[in-house]
Amino acid sequence: MNKVLKLGLIAGLLITVLVLAGGCAGLLGTPAEGEEASSGSIWPMLIFLVVIFGMFYFVMIRPQRKRQKEQQTMMAALQKGDKVITAGGIYVLLGQNVDSYGRDLPGKPDLADLLAELNNIDGLTRLRFLTNHPKDMSRKLIEAIAGLDKVCEQINLPVQAGSDEILKAMKRGYTVEQYLKLVGQIREKIPVVAISTDVIVGFPGETAEQFGRTLNLLSTVKFDTVHVAAYSPRAGTAAARELEDDVPTDEKKERLNKIEQLQERVQAEINARLLGKSVEILVEGRNKGKWYGRTRTDKLVFFSSGGDYTGQIVKVKIDKTSPWSLQGKIA
Repeated sequence: MNKVLKLGLIAGLLITVLVLAGGCAGLLGTPAEGEEASSGSIWPMLIFLVVIFGMFYFVMIRPQRKRQKEQQTMMAALQKGDKVITAGGIYVLLGQNVDSYGRDLPGKPDLADLLAELNNIDGLTRLRFLTNHPKDMSRKLIEAIAGLDKVCEQINLPVQAGSDEILKAMKRGYTVEQYLKLVGQIREKIPVVAISTDVIVGFPGETAEQFGRTLNLLSTVKFDTVHVAAYSPRAGTAAARELEDDVPTDEKKERLNKIEQLQERVQAEINARLLGKSVEILVEGRNKGKWYGRTRTDKLVFFSSGGDYTGQIVKVKIDKTSPWSLQGKIA
């Protein structure tokens, strides 16, 4: 066993412990009612790790150019993983840009093709993937999400900023108009979709006006979840080499807080629409006497009931909502 694989397995086991203990909601224990678990999903933090354990199977999709052999053997590994998938099984495909899968393989299969293959695996009930890049998300992939019954209607689509000038400085490769057009195409094809995004505030050169455009975009799109972070230089990146970190720390914190406050209102509005409705959840665990699990759109749901529901898919009628979670009773 080579060193990279050993490290991957060790990291995978550590993440598995956190997943089982945290119910896929956070890195510090099981989610509590009303805590910010829905907006703090651990999926974005599991990039480049492999886990084959219980009902989760995380698959590594590496960003390096020299990955042809890895990608050729990926399907074989996934098929082998079929043997450990049980009822309630999940596959989560993770990578810096999963949309680029297959471009250097013979025949150039893409992520949509891979999802179609995985959709045929017996015992698999849910399939998720991230992270997408807006410039690489194809209509074919959108149609695959809409048409494959095991692929969850949840898309992570990082926008990073609402200003064309900042997007250009970030070298993102798309404009705000192009991003909004893509969101429109996704929602038209998948009306029930939940879209999450990532935002960086205080990127070098970001003015108050440019930040205001980011707020306007978030208000317009109304994402189900927003992961926001303040910019900090990272060694080895073009931004750190070429751009001055000129936005004061206090200003970064203020901008971050404004987004969090806005998003709390948006999530309260979105979740309130589910009041009185029955939702299907995959039960992940139990905390403080209540079972919890997630919908196909990654909403955190709590319910009280006897018995053991771990790994089961159940319907829950929602009788209480908050920005971060839902509560209800077995329907």
